[in-house]
Amino acid sequence: MSLRAVTSLKAATSLKADAPLRPLLTSLALGVVGGWLFQLTGMPLAWMLGPLVANLLGAMAGLRLGVPDRLRNLFLGVLGLTLGARVSPELVSHLSSWWLSALLLLAGVWASTLACAAWYRRCGFDATSAWFSSVPGALTAMVVIGERIGGDPQRIAVAQSLRVLLVIMILPPLYWVLEGAAGTPGIGSDVAVSGLWLIAVLPFLLPLARRLRIPNASLLAPLLLALVLSLGDVVRFSPPVWGTDVMQLVLGCAIGARFKGLTPRVLVGVMGQSGVATLISLSVLGCFAELIHQLMGVPRDVAFLALAPGGIGEMALLAVALDLDPIFVAFHHLLRLIVLMLLLPVMARHFRHRRAREATQ
Repeated sequence: MSLRAVTSLKAATSLKADAPLRPLLTSLALGVVGGWLFQLTGMPLAWMLGPLVANLLGAMAGLRLGVPDRLRNLFLGVLGLTLGARVSPELVSHLSSWWLSALLLLAGVWASTLACAAWYRRCGFDATSAWFSSVPGALTAMVVIGERIGGDPQRIAVAQSLRVLLVIMILPPLYWVLEGAAGTPGIGSDVAVSGLWLIAVLPFLLPLARRLRIPNASLLAPLLLALVLSLGDVVRFSPPVWGTDVMQLVLGCAIGARFKGLTPRVLVGVMGQSGVATLISLSVLGCFAELIHQLMGVPRDVAFLALAPGGIGEMALLAVALDLDPIFVAFHHLLRLIVLMLLLPVMARHFRHRRAREATQ
């Protein structure tokens, strides 16, 4: 990957910048068109994939697009409320039986990281950038820590962002073809609408959760709140179907608009490297998912989605759309995130000492 190509994607993978009103409206308008077109195909998660693809194409065409972080985080919070409300006492009783799948998940993450790092080294990445580009999860933390210890932040950001994008683009059509999962009823369609007042709590809950340094606070804090309220039989959050479509729309637009400044030429240049790395990661983690299926009896599609190297929000949303045990999926993705955040200081110290040794030789 050329330096010019990497530099041109620096803005494309930024996760911090808020978008003004006109780019937001343009992004949402494209998302509505894309969602409607994808819905005509009967594909699951149409209202996330359609807006994602439409915004990606719009970004490549040079349109000014963007979804503010605050808006994105608000709808991630709505997703967290939806997931937490699905936890029941019967489900909690099964947590103690997931220790084996948790161990296999961590082993799979380690193996896939090693395999992808070896591939990126062959592509010319330095050791630090290759490793932090290959760890499946905690995108922002990987970029920040990787840069702090001497890695290339642009390369890490591009590799991490494209992996998430490719996983989101690959898995729904794959499940649709293999499982015949088109036309699932959607989140909240099986119960009465309730607990919508919890959305008004999110603007107060999310800043508090970030101050408390809760990992992935926008998703996890609302999930925990809804979980406690649901288990206590206080209220169960259940949005209308159209509300979940809006949630998917905003999240899909946010992902696609992130790639502003991306050109077809640059896309072709970097997609090959990231595409191979994503296939390597999916293959390695797929083997560990098969072990979970064989040893624990977890359905193969559920096990694979629980280990897939995508974002926790997107994978949980896909699990809900396909009715594939979203709590099992979310639990394993959350476990991966927490373990990675705990191991980040150890990883940083290792690569800092490694670079120091290389500098003295």
